[in-house]
Amino acid sequence: MFIGAGTVVNVLAVLAGSGIGLLVGHRLPARTRAVVTDGLGLVTLLIAALSAVAVTDRLLSDAVGPNAPVLIVLGAVVLGGFAGSLLRIEHRLERVGVVLQSRMGGAGDDGARARFVEGFMTASLVFCVGPLTILGSITDGLGGGAQQLLLKSALDGFAAIAFAASLGIGVMASALTVGVVQGAFTLLGALMGSFVPEPHVVALTATGGVLLVGVALRLLNIRPVAVGDMLPALVVAPLLVQTVIWLR
Repeated sequence: MFIGAGTVVNVLAVLAGSGIGLLVGHRLPARTRAVVTDGLGLVTLLIAALSAVAVTDRLLSDAVGPNAPVLIVLGAVVLGGFAGSLLRIEHRLERVGVVLQSRMGGAGDDGARARFVEGFMTASLVFCVGPLTILGSITDGLGGGAQQLLLKSALDGFAAIAFAASLGIGVMASALTVGVVQGAFTLLGALMGSFVPEPHVVALTATGGVLLVGVALRLLNIRPVAVGDMLPALVVAPLLVQTVIWLR
């Protein structure tokens, strides 16, 4: 398979899953759609916990010391959130959602616009915040195959069905985010020429798990955490690991 094939398949899976979800979604009562959304929130919380527990991985503690992993994740989330809020990433993503809504869903009323943006934001974050997004894309760019992204494509396709059934056509627009983000990391992998060291990957995985908790809280209508503003934490975490390694 050619480099970038994994991202192409992933985008198609999101589009196909969203299309199926839209076909069945309007046939479901509002109560059922709400239950589906709550279920997705709980599963997202489970995935977040499984990722966040990587903070206890021995690879990371051996590299930075036993007391540093949690502090590294904390520092990544705080510093990343600070940078993201200054860059207004969440606001910019919402603006992208509004533009896409006007092109794909028509002008609509405020309720329709808000639902579109929520579907776009939620699906984009779930599909793009996670270790498979970055590791799979970088591995694909390095010529190591698209197996990880093919697995992610299957997961995203099924998730897109549920998301679109409850959140509408905005979920389909998240395919654009998937293509841009994973395409960028695939290009980065092609330019890097080597794999990211394992301790750095572990820190990134744990940090991604923490961000996914924020996505779950949004899905469960507990608190609208600005996860978009925290996305730079995924870059900060490996940098902090390298900094601690240099200082040891």
